[in-house]
Amino acid sequence: MNSITPAQLQDWLQQATDPAAPQALPVVLDVREPWELQTASVKPDGFELRAMPMRTVPARLLELDRHQPIACLCHHGARSAQVVQFLESQGFTHVVNIHGGIHAWSQERDPGVPMY
Repeated sequence: MNSITPAQLQDWLQQATDPAAPQALPVVLDVREPWELQTASVKPDGFELRAMPMRTVPARLLELDRHQPIACLCHHGARSAQVVQFLESQGFTHVVNIHGGIHAWSQERDPGVPMY
């Protein structure tokens, strides 16, 4: 499983964006629960932000494009790592875990994102 830190996200986005289809942005898949999203959330910047709680991913799998780059995000990185493993088992090939989750995001990318 591939992992990146929030500080490495910008480089990953540049590598993941298809120059032939720049409108097809990579996805940051936030797999936290709705109450967590209300507590702290990231602002899309060069990516599409999609919320899909971890427990709903298997049932909502068809909402995701197997060919679109996906970076999974949770609170600290454990749930998102599980989702990455699941997506890879389902044939997704360009998936990474955001190691450290939104907690590290607040420390490395945007201190305006509340820590909880």
